[in-house]
Amino acid sequence: MAAGWGLYQAAAALRAVTPRPRGRLPAACLRPLVCRKASSSSPQADERQIHLTDSCVQRLLEITEGSEFLRLQVEGGGCSGFQYKFSLDTVINPDDRVFEQGGARVVVDSDSLAFVNGAQVDFSQELIRSSFQVLNNPQAQQGCSCGSSFSVKL
Repeated sequence: MAAGWGLYQAAAALRAVTPRPRGRLPAACLRPLVCRKASSSSPQADERQIHLTDSCVQRLLEITEGSEFLRLQVEGGGCSGFQYKFSLDTVINPDDRVFEQGGARVVVDSDSLAFVNGAQVDFSQELIRSSFQVLNNPQAQQGCSCGSSFSVKL
């Protein structure tokens, strides 16, 4: 419970210093619960985004069936304070944001999105392991060597 409270407090602190978008939302974001990558290169169109690499899209298309998607969550813990958690899911909650590319979907809840906004989700395959990873997270100050935990910029 303490780790959850810490995540809540950190999310509230991050929301307090994160500028809110002004003006109209991109047309792609007007449909409920679905926000696809905007085609515009303006900073406002890219404000609440997760980017998927080609290897991530390819792997998701191989392993998901029907209505399954990859859920990305941020939890308190790990060696740097926060950790990424990936799972396959079929239920979209009211506070979820859906990012779709090439038929592959990644879903992030609103609290977790504050910690990974602007990051890239990749699938890496090495000799000793294969995994989904968060790369180039602009909200992370530093991370651990395995890439599964990070500390946030405040």
